[in-house]
Amino acid sequence: MEQLNWQKSSFSGTNTNCLEIASSAGELVYIRESDDPTTIVTTTRTKLHTWIHGAKAGEFDHLTEA
Repeated sequence: MEQLNWQKSSFSGTNTNCLEIASSAGELVYIRESDDPTTIVTTTRTKLHTWIHGAKAGEFDHLTEA
């Protein structure tokens, strides 16, 4: 895999409980957990964009409620 520039949210404090994201020159986007970077989820920019719109609309709020 090419060298990726991983970044995490400014809301993340330490290397636990946060996700990192990187993109390639093409259409692919990569997502991993900071505390276990060996597993990487690969998706496309279009699919991630669609998912983010759903998240902003509250479609996944029930997954984060205690």
